[in-house]
Amino acid sequence: MIDTTTPKGRILVAAFALAAERPWGDISLADIADKAGVSLVDLKASFDGKGAMLAAFSALVDDEMLRRAPRRAPDQSTRDALFEVIMSRLDALAPYRLALKSITASGPADLGHLRAILDAQHWMLAAAGVPNDGAAGLARAAGLATVYASVFRTWLDDDDPGFARTMAVLDRRLRRGESALNRVDDVCTGAQRIASTILPGIFGRRPKPSPQTDATASATTPPPGA
Repeated sequence: MIDTTTPKGRILVAAFALAAERPWGDISLADIADKAGVSLVDLKASFDGKGAMLAAFSALVDDEMLRRAPRRAPDQSTRDALFEVIMSRLDALAPYRLALKSITASGPADLGHLRAILDAQHWMLAAAGVPNDGAAGLARAAGLATVYASVFRTWLDDDDPGFARTMAVLDRRLRRGESALNRVDDVCTGAQRIASTILPGIFGRRPKPSPQTDATASATTPPPGA
């Protein structure tokens, strides 16, 4: 998944190797540069900080997930499709689980990493064949993020080789979220119906008369009481 023939790839591999050995918060950029065999100048040319490394890693995981996730069958439910997509993502993350424990324990993600996490929800929806554009897409992505965060935390501590506990939590959270997803669809459908009724009336309103028209009307219409 990580191309180790490039400086960026070697830096990412070094960062995750160090995170698997000790707390992420204790690892400096100089430590990562030394481990990767590059100078700090070279590291700076690739990443402006550890958060940027995590964002780049998340994008690579998106790519691997999209390669692994099976195409949604025509008769497959949204819940089942999302189940397979999320498990495909976790499978892609499996080699880095020890490092991810360290990174997760270090505290909240920075803004760049958070943006990458939200992008991941967008691609998981796309892989599951779920519409992800517009206001409804944003609502779906936010809802999926809460599901994924809960499942991810369970997965980090799931020592079962088959990840039975992770899959049980994922199935339960998706079933619970399915009704919320339906509510989002109902709300958006209602909003679209209202808009289709109101907007034509607003934008189809007759234009106001021009000043010249007003002047003409004044000249030809007798004043009140005439």
